[in-house]
Amino acid sequence: MARISKEKRRESIISAALKLFSKQGYYITTIPDIAEKIGMSVGNFYNYFTSKDSLAKELVLYISNDLGKSIQAINEKDISSEEKIFEIVQMYFEMANKRPEMIEYFLRIYLSNREVFGAGCEGMTCVSSFVTEMMIFFDEGVSKNELHNQDFFSAFGLFMGYLGGMVFLFGEKMLPESLDSYTISISENIYNALKVRS
Repeated sequence: MARISKEKRRESIISAALKLFSKQGYYITTIPDIAEKIGMSVGNFYNYFTSKDSLAKELVLYISNDLGKSIQAINEKDISSEEKIFEIVQMYFEMANKRPEMIEYFLRIYLSNREVFGAGCEGMTCVSSFVTEMMIFFDEGVSKNELHNQDFFSAFGLFMGYLGGMVFLFGEKMLPESLDSYTISISENIYNALKVRS
């Protein structure tokens, strides 16, 4: 029987933890729960993560890096800000469909249990990959005179408010249509709110 590499084992811990934390909540989920889900001993778990808190922070970094890479790929395209908004919305909604635990974790654990993410996650530290790419997106849109020059956090809050709100409604099964069917209308709303006013 082939041995599972340390990196693959680590990824299986991350995947299981994301699902359990998103479904059960941070405080209810235990390390034995996570270890059991992947058929690992609790003792072995500690070879990968020193504590539940350290795992929680690692999950935020993991999600931020994943989102950051996806937005970086969009930022590198030679397309308009309006098209980039559409692609970011499409990517985010696709993630919510295919890997809902990633978005759920961010919305329900990271944003709702900030006390867990204090030391080492101050401010935007743990989500810097994602936030940096969004800053680049806004800066480029402003420099091309396509987006209105405004405070970053106002623009970022508006953008993520739309996305987070829709994904929340989707997660609560309150949307009458599939999430991806809202991609065009949500991206148009975001663009209209951010574009340069004529």
